Amino acid sequence: MNISVLGCGRWGTFLAWYANRVHHTVTLWGRPGSKNLMTLTAEHKNEYLELPESVRLTDDLEEAVRSAEIILISISAQQLRSFLKTVSKLPGLKDKTFVLCMKGLEADTGKRLTQVFKEEMGAAAHVGVWLGPGHVQDFTRNIPNCMVVGSDEIGVTKKVVEAFNSDLIRFYYGQDLIGNEIGAATKNVMGIAAGMLDGAGYSSLKGALMARGTRELSRIVRAMGGNDITIYGLSHLGDYEATLFSPHSNNRRFGEDYVKGIPFHKLAEGVATVEALHHLSQEYEVELPICHALYEILFEHKETSKVLIDLFLRPVKFEF
Repeated sequence: MNISVLGCGRWGTFLAWYANRVHHTVTLWGRPGSKNLMTLTAEHKNEYLELPESVRLTDDLEEAVRSAEIILISISAQQLRSFLKTVSKLPGLKDKTFVLCMKGLEADTGKRLTQVFKEEMGAAAHVGVWLGPGHVQDFTRNIPNCMVVGSDEIGVTKKVVEAFNSDLIRFYYGQDLIGNEIGAATKNVMGIAAGMLDGAGYSSLKGALMARGTRELSRIVRAMGGNDITIYGLSHLGDYEATLFSPHSNNRRFGEDYVKGIPFHKLAEGVATVEALHHLSQEYEVELPICHALYEILFEHKETSKVLIDLFLRPVKFEF
């Protein structure tokens, strides 16, 4: 099967590597002038992996889309809408299957990425999501993991799972698109919180963060019409080890560096997601204490240690 991956950052390059590993014909696209694409073109590798020579590299978006049956998108969540405005104008989009392989919410609207996709590409477009735990550094060492694929169309879910399931990644069928998208995006928020606890010397509170974080996020999923149990699945709780504890997690590392006053230069999608959750909390009138605390720290610039301690020492109440 012909597969194209749009986006040649860390995860996009891994997706191209993985699609080749499961015996597909792969094209990896990057923006013209992209530093990542130039490095891959010159060396066919980056700091995480080496791409097989059979993976085709291009900056021609129209050709990358035209040549593929399944198109994986791995770019910044905040760039998705503007990117899709370009993609939507390309010819030959009928019957293409698109898979969103990033985790986030649109910051200024709180919209899920499949909502953004449908608004820009049309309600008839075929789209799914590929979510769940796993780091490039582990997969390339043949350490397996489990992930989840979901869509409003069960045919899309099955097609993607059948195309990519292997002994390295076992896929599950996602049954709740709202819960999976919210869960995947918000695990990055909890990753930032975990990093802040690490940086402030409060790592022992990460257990409480896990317990209370899942509770508050299940409430917003339920309010939005999803299944609150989904938060306890692979897209959110299942991704905690890879996000709250791993040295490879950009979001956890961002939180730790923020507390220590160290500049952080990589993408931490959870920052924009904190802003999106602030909108959703107000829209659905759901209290999100942890998310609100991070909003105070990141956007209102309140003192980190005090906010975190106040958060976990809130007035006594029943746990459930």
